[in-house]
Amino acid sequence: MAKKIFLALLMSCLALFASASNYLTFTAEEDSSSFCIENMNNNPNIEYSLDDGETWTLLEADEKEGISEYVILGKKGDKALLRGYNPNGFSVSKFESHELFDHYTVFNMRGKIAASGSVMSLIDGIGECKTIPSDYCFYCLFVGCESLTQAPELPATTLADNCYDAMFNSCTSLTQAPALPAMDLARSCYSGMFEYCESLIQAPELPATTLAEYCYSEMFDGCTNLVQAPELPATTLADNCYLSMFWECTSLTQAPALPATTLAKSCYSNMFADCTNLVQAPALPATTLAEYCYSYMFNRCTSLVQAPALPATTLAEYCYSNMFNGCTSLVQAPELPAMELADCCYKLMFQNCRNLQKIKVGFDSWRGLMYSWVEYVAHTGTFYCPKGLPIKYGIDRIPAVWNVEYIDDGADVAEHISDASFKAWGVDGKITYIGATMPVEIYDLGGRLVKKVKGKSQSVVVPQHGIYVVKSGNVSLKVEL
Repeated sequence: MAKKIFLALLMSCLALFASASNYLTFTAEEDSSSFCIENMNNNPNIEYSLDDGETWTLLEADEKEGISEYVILGKKGDKALLRGYNPNGFSVSKFESHELFDHYTVFNMRGKIAASGSVMSLIDGIGECKTIPSDYCFYCLFVGCESLTQAPELPATTLADNCYDAMFNSCTSLTQAPALPAMDLARSCYSGMFEYCESLIQAPELPATTLAEYCYSEMFDGCTNLVQAPELPATTLADNCYLSMFWECTSLTQAPALPATTLAKSCYSNMFADCTNLVQAPALPATTLAEYCYSYMFNRCTSLVQAPALPATTLAEYCYSNMFNGCTSLVQAPELPAMELADCCYKLMFQNCRNLQKIKVGFDSWRGLMYSWVEYVAHTGTFYCPKGLPIKYGIDRIPAVWNVEYIDDGADVAEHISDASFKAWGVDGKITYIGATMPVEIYDLGGRLVKKVKGKSQSVVVPQHGIYVVKSGNVSLKVEL
């Protein structure tokens, strides 16, 4: 009799303990759903219960195949509780040779399954822990689980490098993201976390103000149904922190505010690339730039009509490279007030902006490499610049056929642009002219006639680089090669 009473009390205590725990739970949303684990050189402790925690069974992958047997949830509403004791981390990265990603465990699923409860029950057995114990702890945990309809709780407030990296990558049935309460982030902690979650409609709040390298990189890349981005309150950035964060979010129409005034290397690179419905860009108040900070930021944002102001006057290498490449709705470029250029700072910046008709710059020298920065812009437009800037045409300089107007007060532009129909520019050792109504004469600065040609439009090879005067009738233009 006493033994029966003891067993009854024990079972009661275990039931009470189970009810107080916050186990990771899988609930079938359709009949004949199932799940298993696949280990990649990893062997964490995992148990499951199909009777609300009364009995537990070890979930173990086959040593040769690396995959466990599927746990069957026969009817809609059936549940499996999961727990484990892995105080050193569920998946643990190894920095040996090329085996960085070779030590992790993923869940495979069939049917439709909603996850709930705390993922931390895989660490402490009960789901109370708030500290991620290792780098790559939950790396790829549900990667490719097209059956997953709901994410579990992620209550940790102390993170580790790559802890949630690619955790829900390609979970195409996931419509809502879990809360992410951490205020201090770790390197790559959310990198690729929801990448290609095509059904995700709403992003979680991201309250963190202390960022880390790559912390949000590719976080929502390919989330084609995401309609609203979260607020991003951080004012101190880290290298690559927002790299490709919303790449290919084709339903996103408005970007979040970006209040930082001091940038980090590649911090916004590719952030909104291929967001084809983005119509409003955020203000970009930063005046201290870094290498690649804005590179590809709005690449192929084909609905973007107005570019944000770019107030910085001190540039960095590649800072604006490809920033608006392919923005086919952009008509006017942002004013570029910098007087000194950095190498490749404007490289490909406006390439393929085929409706762009206005550019205003503050520099007066073609220093720095500007590869194809105005290639395939509108056929006609106006280029505003200081009078001291040599008039040179081409895809690396001033768009061919565009008018030039000087921003200097009271400057006389007739010396360079005297007739809207006759244009001349130099590139690749040739002087090209169009719109001539009279024979064209080309002189060097010594006044010597170099070439005399006929024809309305033509490209003429000249002996060497330098400054030439191209004359047609009463119109004379200076051209520099």
